[in-house]
Amino acid sequence: MSIWSQLSSVARRAFEEDEAPGTEVGPASCGPDPNDIEFTAAIVGLGAKLAKADGLVTVDEVAAFSRVFRSAPGDEAAIRRVFNIARQTVIGYESYARRIAKRYRDRPCLLEGVLDGLFQIAASDGTISGDEIDYLRSVSELFGFNEDQFRRIKASYLGPDTDDPYLVLGLSHEATFEDVRAAYRRLMLENHPDTAASVKSAPREYEPVANEKAAAITTAYARIRADRGFLTRAD
Repeated sequence: MSIWSQLSSVARRAFEEDEAPGTEVGPASCGPDPNDIEFTAAIVGLGAKLAKADGLVTVDEVAAFSRVFRSAPGDEAAIRRVFNIARQTVIGYESYARRIAKRYRDRPCLLEGVLDGLFQIAASDGTISGDEIDYLRSVSELFGFNEDQFRRIKASYLGPDTDDPYLVLGLSHEATFEDVRAAYRRLMLENHPDTAASVKSAPREYEPVANEKAAAITTAYARIRADRGFLTRAD
């Protein structure tokens, strides 16, 4: 009997368990332990909850789950039963995420792989909604990833955030604060409305655009300062 069929036969009990103790596992590879039914139950719970995050479970999302979290031929019916039970009975996804994180905390590549799979499921209907992004960010945090790591994973599916303050300043997230300050001062010098008018001979109609760009640069710098714990006084 495949693990999906086993899980299908005990699915309701598996998905109604909250914070099952489980057994921690040691480092091995980027894959789960063979026949780890608790891992499988948690994965289905996360996938089912994600599918409901935007209020609608689509056929594409169920199919994507079967494709991403690979199953043997002939297991499709069992997967559908498991997924439907999880979708109906799952109360919260946090316990599933914590369960996986606890068992496989020494395998960050596995945890990232799970998050990648959830992104693929979210994208299977052609778009990733704001509610789905919020869900994925929450799972990422429960897995122990920081915001930079989540941003990197998300960017591989959606591209970089257009309001990313580091992107506004043309910097990587690993830039030193000295680099951040230097970039801010250079960009403000180049893009300040007064500078633009005198150096670039810009028409007066350009002034609102220059003001908006200068405001975006200032806001980006302030966000980075705040994120890094600096005082908010102006330099």
